[in-house]
Amino acid sequence: MNITVAAFDVDNTLTVRDCVVPFMRSVAGTRRLMNVMLSDLGSTIQRVRRRDRDFLKAKFVHGVFEGKNAGEIQSLGVRFASKIADGWLRSDVAARMRWHQEQGHVVILVSASLGAYLHPLGDLLEVDAVLCTELEEVNGILTGKLDGKNCRGEEKASRVQKWCEGAGMNAEDLVYAYGDSSGDVELLELFSHGTWVNTTDLEENAA
Repeated sequence: MNITVAAFDVDNTLTVRDCVVPFMRSVAGTRRLMNVMLSDLGSTIQRVRRRDRDFLKAKFVHGVFEGKNAGEIQSLGVRFASKIADGWLRSDVAARMRWHQEQGHVVILVSASLGAYLHPLGDLLEVDAVLCTELEEVNGILTGKLDGKNCRGEEKASRVQKWCEGAGMNAEDLVYAYGDSSGDVELLELFSHGTWVNTTDLEENAA
């Protein structure tokens, strides 16, 4: 039996905008986000200059989610996922994703975005798996830490390979991948047909 896997990055690939910051704002409010950004500002500026996205993600996750009730964040995530599905999807990429589903392909989301809303988004879009950045939870309370690594760059490829092995699939099953940024390089290189959606109109280049 031939299996074809199609993987989609989410922020600015499947969607028309970043989703992480708006979700954090919905959880903590704009003032709290500003306070987190301004704390230890010198170090933050240095990390921005170095493009240390993992440090910045960890800093904001800690400042926004530490001590939050996991169930409440999950409920917010469900509502936020509906907002994404209803108005933030990029039409040509969403159409390509549906095309893959119609062909019987295995469709997965692979993203540095947060599982709190990506898992319910995956349910809404009826994808087969969601591999993403997860929030650590202990006894129903979020610790403010990530559960595992930030899912970008090499971690995206690593997650896909582990998922593939667990699902009993082979490397040759990894056929289509779609991304838009430097954090997707390793993901697209893992698949035999990688597409940079920031340089391609998928409606004009039908599969």
